[in-house]
Parts: sequence; C-alpha cells; structure tokens
Amino acid sequence: MKTYRIPEIAQKYTGYDMIQAHTMLPDLSHARLRMLVAFLDQQPALKGHSELYTVAVALVQLGMDTHDLIDTDPDQRNEPEMRSRQLKVLAGDYFSATFYQLLSQAGQIEMISKISGAVCEVNRLKVTLYVRMRQQKLTAEEYLLIMVQLRSTMFLFFSDVLEGTLSRAWAEMLGGISRCEVLRDELFRIESPERFERSWAYWHVMQEGTEEERQQLLQHRCDSAFISSLAIKYNLREQLSEKLKHSASSVLALAGKLESDVLLGELTSIVNALIDKNTGCTPALNETR
Repeated sequence: MKTYRIPEIAQKYTGYDMIQAHTMLPDLSHARLRMLVAFLDQQPALKGHSELYTVAVALVQLGMDTHDLIDTDPDQRNEPEMRSRQLKVLAGDYFSATFYQLLSQAGQIEMISKISGAVCEVNRLKVTLYVRMRQQKLTAEEYLLIMVQLRSTMFLFFSDVLEGTLSRAWAEMLGGISRCEVLRDELFRIESPERFERSWAYWHVMQEGTEEERQQLLQHRCDSAFISSLAIKYNLREQLSEKLKHSASSVLALAGKLESDVLLGELTSIVNALIDKNTGCTPALNETR
C-alpha cells in the first residue's frame, strides 16, 4: 500500500504563517482519512483519485471543525483573542471553499454535489445536538450516538462510490472507527474541567449523579478536584476504556472478514494508533486472520 500522504498534501493549504502564528487549528481526522485512502486504493477505478477525494473531504471537515472552535462569548476580547477568532472564521471559510476549487479543476462535479450534501446533513445533526443539549434532554448514550454520526456523516456517502464488498463494508467500518475516535477523545475530556462540560462523562453524571452534583454541573462550578472526584466515584475512565476496547475489537473482527490482507494491515494500524498508551487502553491485536 502506498504511503499515507494526506497531511503533507493538506499542508499546502493549511500551513500559512499567519494562521500558525495567531491561532490554533484542529487536528485532521487521520483515522478516517487513512481508512478512506485505503478503501479507495482497493478499487482500481478510484485509485487514481483516492488522494484528491480524501484531501477534499479533509479540507471540508477541517473547515467545519475550525468554525466549531470559534468563541461566541459576547464578552470583550483583547487584540490577540480577536485576531485568533477572525482567523478561525477566515480559515474555516477558506478550507471549505478550497475543496470546491480542487474538485472543479479536476472535473469532479458529482463529487462536489455529494460532499455538499454531506455538509448539509452534518449541520442538521449539529443543530439537533445543540438543541437537545440546551434543553438538557440528552442521555450519555444518545450523546455518544450523535457524536459518532457527526464523525462519520462526512464520509458516509462513499458507500455509494465504492463497489461490491468494499461498499458493503464501508459504512460499518466507518461507524466503528468513528466510535473509537469519539471514545478516545472522551477519555481525554475527563482530564480537563473546560472540556468536561457537555462531554459523555458530563451527561453520564447528569443521569446518574446526585441532585447536588447535577446542580454544580449546571452552574459551571467544575474545578479539577470536583471532576476527579466524579471520575473516581462513577468509574468514568474505566467505562470509557471498556467501550473503546470493545469497539476496537469489533472493528478488527470486521476487518478480518475483508478479502484484502493489505486493507486488514492498514485497519489494524489505524486501530492501534487510536488505542495507544495515552488512553490507558490495552493495544489492539496484531495483524492476524
């Protein structure tokens, strides 16, 4: 299998000095991008466009993720904060527009339509999630399901682009990898009071916690000591780690049924990267049939 080059290709569009000096961009969704390249490379008719399609999707996803980081707090900001916010707005718009230019120059008009449709669906899911969060009408498992859908929707339409067994396997594998990504990130969110709010752990405590704990969460009185006490009391890390290990095992079991040893090897590498030592999870199985 050819080397995964999407970060290097995307750097041409993301590595501007102005952006790097004054704001932070979210990371590329490497697990999903690596998997997309691997699947597209398995189909001869698509192999020549695999990097073009993947870079286009990567830039659209990055544009949306960058816009999600924009601070909407109405309080007065200092000059560096204002500059960072403005650059996030401009960078997100630029990334979202660049995919159109790349695909139109290559004559891939149908792919533009497919990606645009996926963007609309992602935005619909975000509105649904935000409304339910604001209304406090969300369980931890419902939150997890919607977050997985948000991760996978931008890539889901490739089920219609791929053919045969690849098409049939894509949606299930995508859902599994997206779930692993979400669970890994949720583990890290427990470590930060700022990121704990509206996380899986937050909604779990809102379900299972005491009235006093729920009120403290609602009033945004969540310091590190309080979060640590919740994590221990409700076994939050252990629960998420078990979910992550189970999801990773399911992905590897599905990968083992694929006809391509090359694809199996790439998927195994992706899963192992998602459950590395930083998550506290046991590494996935080695590449086996």
